[in-house]
Amino acid sequence: MPQQSAAPLAGVTVVALEQAVSAPMCTRALADFGARVIKVENPDGGDFARYYDDVVNGQAAHFVWVNRGKESVTLDLKSDAGRDILHRLLDRADVLVSNLAPGATARLGLSPPDVARRHPNVIAVEIDGYGSGGPLSHKRAYDLLVQAESGVCSVTGNPGAPAKPGPPVADVTSGLYSALSIMALLVGRDRSAPAPSITVSLFDTMAEMMGYHLTYARHSGIDQQPLGMSSPAVAPYGAYPTADGHTVVLGTTNDREWQRLARELLGRNDLADDPRFAGNAARVAHRPILDEAIADWCARHDLAKIQDAADAAGIGNARYNTPSDVLAHPQLAERDRWRSIDTPAGPIPSLLPPPVIAGYQPPMGAVPGLGEHTDAVLGELGFTDTDIAALRGQGAIGQAGS
Repeated sequence: MPQQSAAPLAGVTVVALEQAVSAPMCTRALADFGARVIKVENPDGGDFARYYDDVVNGQAAHFVWVNRGKESVTLDLKSDAGRDILHRLLDRADVLVSNLAPGATARLGLSPPDVARRHPNVIAVEIDGYGSGGPLSHKRAYDLLVQAESGVCSVTGNPGAPAKPGPPVADVTSGLYSALSIMALLVGRDRSAPAPSITVSLFDTMAEMMGYHLTYARHSGIDQQPLGMSSPAVAPYGAYPTADGHTVVLGTTNDREWQRLARELLGRNDLADDPRFAGNAARVAHRPILDEAIADWCARHDLAKIQDAADAAGIGNARYNTPSDVLAHPQLAERDRWRSIDTPAGPIPSLLPPPVIAGYQPPMGAVPGLGEHTDAVLGELGFTDTDIAALRGQGAIGQAGS
């Protein structure tokens, strides 16, 4: 039996001043690779994402999703004692990740330049909305707001009916870019030199995600319209109702695939030979004609027959699924992608992280209760039970396990 590999980030300690999704996604990714993540929360309620809803045995779905494998410590960072404890944590840490409101870390003396002066070996990572130095830098930024500002909503949905992509893509991609940057610096760090700081803005991340659309608009002068479950870049490519009440998604990305779809799937040599559809740009220009022909064919066949025929012809295809469908998806079940993780309200199923690393099993640690690890972490810093009781009496830390 192969030996379990050591965690890639074993021995790395991350301190997190985080809320909602972007920074928690960053630090959860680091925890999945074996880092120790100490989540510092306000004693008065903690991370507000804890209370978005109560559907997970009284806990919020957002919170349990992005906070497994962390330790929760409650500190009042407005108090001198709370800030002193945080600095003692940073004395032993490798990374500080934050995504507080604009200016909050500076007011606490914890901006990247502040951290560089007091803790030169700590990689300070600040995730914000719009980056520094611009006219929007002062603004609060939530996932939807940044998606609207960056143009993402304008290319999602349907013409005249823009939409926000369902997943919080601004938060998630910013968190993952932050984790990627941290790991790059950890690989190349020189402990004899001050650690570089990192800033990642949701707006810059979404501008990067808009790369195709921005490039097209710059060089064509055209703002492409959203196409629902399709793409303005290629045709045919879209979703079509089937005879048995499902929706199949079919796609081609090159001329050879188009020829196979027309001849082998649709049995339409006339379409395959039509010069209007000879190249992708021409097919995009005549998309409605192709969509009508494909929709007519799909409406006369059941989903299974369509997918079998598409597979045989080498045509990309998928079934349109809802979240409930995905929970029971055989691709996840047969590949053993679900694990049980602990939470304060009992065990729940959780998906393994996407990277599959030979010989390494992600720790899949518990979701912490608010302040659950405060006493243990303070004990590591040398605080006695008496000290901890005094700090609790001052309000510098939260109540035990709350």
